[in-house]
Amino acid sequence: MEVARFSTKPSNHLTGEDYATTLIQTVFRDHDATIVDLKSVLHQIFSIKDLGILKYFLGIEMATSQKGLFLNQCKFMLDLPREVYMLECKHARTPLDSKLQLTIDGEYLESPQLYQRLVGKLIYITIMRPDITHVVSIVSQFMHSPTIAHTVVVKWILRYLKGSIGHGILMKNNGHIQIIGYIDVDWAGNTLNRKSTTGYCIFIGGNLVSWKSKKQLVVARSNAEAEYRTMASTASELI
Repeated sequence: MEVARFSTKPSNHLTGEDYATTLIQTVFRDHDATIVDLKSVLHQIFSIKDLGILKYFLGIEMATSQKGLFLNQCKFMLDLPREVYMLECKHARTPLDSKLQLTIDGEYLESPQLYQRLVGKLIYITIMRPDITHVVSIVSQFMHSPTIAHTVVVKWILRYLKGSIGHGILMKNNGHIQIIGYIDVDWAGNTLNRKSTTGYCIFIGGNLVSWKSKKQLVVARSNAEAEYRTMASTASELI
């Protein structure tokens, strides 16, 4: 699998529009003719410049090999511990203590800006790290009034990321294009309002392409109701 990047600029002499964008094309190595044809078509509309094999884009690192395309955010993740002076911290083996129950009680932070900035960056990291999606969805619920206990959880996530810095997503040709989805639900798991949490992940051709962990909008009166809502959300994503 090969990823090529093109910088494009529309040729519109009538309106004088002048802007640049970036087009990312993913094809298999044995389809070189496809790349040539696409370049030819685009060049008739845009003034394009071939920037070669894509290796870094918006904080995402991409490495191609015989195994496939590997994506991670190693550099971006290393900047987070440096921001809070945690480069020498010990690694955490899990993203979250399974028995932890966060509440709104406790000592509030005088300035929540750092907490909000860190959680915002963690949300961006979840686009390549599905293993922290659930815990990040939890800490993001306290953005407006975080406590010291919430900050401890965020630092725990940073410790986990530091110990798993090389993890990411591998996209490869598995010889099929089957679409498969898996779901799970945490019924009434939120101790604040007893709402359930929807979780799902979707594979296309054996490659993980979509995942989510999100609190449901209403309180489910039974585990079956919570599961049906989760199945509905997953089916909508599949369609």
